[in-house]
Amino acid sequence: MKILKSFVVWLCFIPAAILNGGLREYVLVPAIGRKWALPASGIILSVCIFLITWLLLPRLVKVRTSGTAWLIGICWLVLTVAFEFASGLAGGNTVAELLSAYNPLTGNLWLLVLATTLLSPVLTGGRFHASSSGGTGTGSNNRFRRSSWN
Repeated sequence: MKILKSFVVWLCFIPAAILNGGLREYVLVPAIGRKWALPASGIILSVCIFLITWLLLPRLVKVRTSGTAWLIGICWLVLTVAFEFASGLAGGNTVAELLSAYNPLTGNLWLLVLATTLLSPVLTGGRFHASSSGGTGTGSNNRFRRSSWN
């Protein structure tokens, strides 16, 4: 069930990626050129993915073990690669064109985006989670508890 709930978080990556592509093509490329816009866009999307995970995953899924966090990250990675290839092929790209995104020497930081997608649940899984007691607590120290990583 945790994996299914985490799918909601992953779905939020899609509009973020589309908006990032628009930012790259309409703002960054004219401002700094394609050579610099492509890596900047990869960094921006990676930060967005991490922030979306950091903000949403602990609220939707109580990740209590590192194994669960890794499983979520692996599922997200597989979904991302599958989505990228499905949408790319449907859009008329060749497999060779899609695979070229995996070469960081071209300036494309797609591998960074994939690494962020894989590692964000692991890095945010140990984050402080809101207390499940439902109360507001009497002080700021009572409002949060550390999740256990057994």
